[in-house]
Amino acid sequence: MSGAPTLDRWFAAIDSARPEGILDLIAPGFRFSIVFGTGGGRATDFAGGRAAMEGYLAQREKGVLTHHVLTGSTRGRDELVLGETRRGEEFESTFVAAARLDEDGNVVSLMIGRSPELEIGAA
Repeated sequence: MSGAPTLDRWFAAIDSARPEGILDLIAPGFRFSIVFGTGGGRATDFAGGRAAMEGYLAQREKGVLTHHVLTGSTRGRDELVLGETRRGEEFESTFVAAARLDEDGNVVSLMIGRSPELEIGAA
């Protein structure tokens, strides 16, 4: 566990055989942005609410990338993590994620940024 228990559950679910399980972790009125860098200055910003997250889940590769949280923290209703994604054993990208939780511990807002241009775990 990283010190950010909700985000730990989020990434465990997204890497599981049932990635749509993350939908069980979101609050009513949920909003998100995932800035998905692919290198060379190229990125896509997936953003919106629950319906947009369902669309994001439908288009993503399943069972290919895994998330490895290197560190995490919680302060009040906010959780932050730093990690990397891997394709098998190979580095794919570094990511940061920040979530604000409601009083029940569900994700109200989520910001994730990822880039293959910096391998933070190698430092």
